[in-house]
Amino acid sequence: MQWSWIPQNWSIIWPYTLDNLLLGLVPPLIGLVISLPVGIACVAKRWLYPPVLSVASALYALPSLALFVVLIDYTGLGNLTVIIPLTLFSLCVLLPNVVDGLRSVQEPVRQAATAMGFGQLRRLVQVELPLAVPVVIAGLRIAVVSSISLASLGQLIGVSSLGYFFIDGLQRDFPTEIYVGLALTLLLALVCDVILVAARTVLTPWARGRAIAPGPLAAGPPLAIGAP
Repeated sequence: MQWSWIPQNWSIIWPYTLDNLLLGLVPPLIGLVISLPVGIACVAKRWLYPPVLSVASALYALPSLALFVVLIDYTGLGNLTVIIPLTLFSLCVLLPNVVDGLRSVQEPVRQAATAMGFGQLRRLVQVELPLAVPVVIAGLRIAVVSSISLASLGQLIGVSSLGYFFIDGLQRDFPTEIYVGLALTLLLALVCDVILVAARTVLTPWARGRAIAPGPLAAGPPLAIGAP
């Protein structure tokens, strides 16, 4: 391991790291934006969930590199060619978590919200989605970490990412580059995971440092918040 190579090449390490971070974060965020309305629809219409999940699972089985090659003719050798497949893979993780999170909201909680004058949309936004946050973020953590790792494959088609260090290190028989690429990939995944855990804590203040008492409302936010 030649440690001196790192500071000497920081001018190329930093841009590749940022590119990999971009490719790793954008697909799960797009996947979350798509999964929320689709998941809500699947919870409202239970018959819709099995076919949607089957399609998502089939997409997950597709090799990422094969999708890159197929998309090149339509999207070129750019970030979009990597973002599209990674978004599809993110959907396979996020959609079940959105559905499970919404289904985990207990019926007495929904009834209590309705009794307090919450309409369907308001109940969804102020009660059901906040209660689903821990499950949704659990899926988002998996999707982000996986996406950061898979983003490095983009270098195989010329899309800038940490995969550059794997390929260049292998071709030059210079393992330092490979170790740097691995370390930075792990570091990005760890930092993003910590941020998501912190976001979950901020978004679910009722679950912080409090013993859970028995009862249908114990796991959720006070319904009085925002009530008329």
